[in-house]
Amino acid sequence: MRKLAHVAAIAATVAAASTLSTAALAAEGTIALRLLTPETALKAVNAALADCRKRGFQVAVAVVDRSGVAQALIRDRHAGPHTVHTAIDKGYTAISFRTDTLEFAKLTQPGQAASGIRQIPRVIAVGGGVQISAAGQLVGAIGVSGAPTGEADEQCAKAGLASIRDDLEF
Repeated sequence: MRKLAHVAAIAATVAAASTLSTAALAAEGTIALRLLTPETALKAVNAALADCRKRGFQVAVAVVDRSGVAQALIRDRHAGPHTVHTAIDKGYTAISFRTDTLEFAKLTQPGQAASGIRQIPRVIAVGGGVQISAAGQLVGAIGVSGAPTGEADEQCAKAGLASIRDDLEF
């Protein structure tokens, strides 16, 4: 009888441990994500556009989500037709490689070990793509295209980012 009680106690312990392990594994099978709201994305593109306009530049501005998909986009009336896809792809590049595109351009110059990355479709190695983080998580990126230089595009993108900084938990 004692042996049976001991076996039953072991079985109960194994069953309880198994249940806890399954619950722990289930918790590890998912992740919690932070996502930008459409309102926040719109606020960023409008602020970046306004900053570029003050500088006399006609641009397109896009915010992409953490997957590189466009969430908000605006093109000024005289910005070139190519600027729409370029702005989206600058955001896509920044989010994909977790590097602002001005820095990415330096790291992937011809002759650098990573220069071949520039051949991947949609990769834009020119300034103007800036990552957006909230509470230590990458949540998106902003891309600007149409200013005379990548540095100027990046300044406008950073103005867009500054406009939402207080809306995000940094």
